[in-house]
Amino acid sequence: MQDVRAVIADDETLLRQSLRALLAEAWPELVICGEAGNGREAVELISAHHPQIAFLDIRMPGLSGMEVAEAIGDFCHVVFVTAFDHYALQAFEKEALDYLLKPVSLERLRKTVTRLKEKLAATPPRLPPDTAEALRRFLNGLMVEEGPQHIRYLRVQQGDGVRLVPVDEVIYFKASDKYTEVITRQGEALIRKPIKDLAGELDPATFWQIHRGTIVNARFIARVSRSLTGSGVVKLTGRDEALTVSSRYMHLFKQM
Repeated sequence: MQDVRAVIADDETLLRQSLRALLAEAWPELVICGEAGNGREAVELISAHHPQIAFLDIRMPGLSGMEVAEAIGDFCHVVFVTAFDHYALQAFEKEALDYLLKPVSLERLRKTVTRLKEKLAATPPRLPPDTAEALRRFLNGLMVEEGPQHIRYLRVQQGDGVRLVPVDEVIYFKASDKYTEVITRQGEALIRKPIKDLAGELDPATFWQIHRGTIVNARFIARVSRSLTGSGVVKLTGRDEALTVSSRYMHLFKQM
């Protein structure tokens, strides 16, 4: 049997490396012929290398994993890898072979590998001779303006290890000496990154800086009022504490 080739596409370098290491253990014979940091790169890799398998993150800049799957059709088998379980139905509508939730465990990946081997033995993906040309035309036809890439995961210390926290789950960030507190529904953690650096890496459409030491996830803002001193006060959904809004940031709430 010819070598089985795969590509990995995820905009988080750490997660690509983690999946590659797990695949090396679960399927040592598998050849990883390329890694992509966004959807366009994924399509280019598939066009160039004709892999039988593509491991695709769903939320990527440029093109999402869903859009990549639609572009490549049945040129190769698709396994979606994502931190969000609500994409499952869409994934299987795209005829994905499997759907892995981050962080991926070795045990769960072994089951995926078994399914892939069975599928490849029964129905190898079609690789028509004009695959590269078809995908090249697809890429040339895209009119995508890629904006700045924002962080999607945080690495926080937990015991003797490191835990990945999706940024979407963070309610707010608060400066704390040389650290920044990360507050989620699951609890609190510390990261070694100052607020001023973090502000430039977060999506400003979602994360609003309301004070020099506070950045809040706008999705969790319940209401905004003014204190007796005239400064703003933010109340958050499901939280008891109130956050102060500096006067320089009150313009964010004029439409609320």
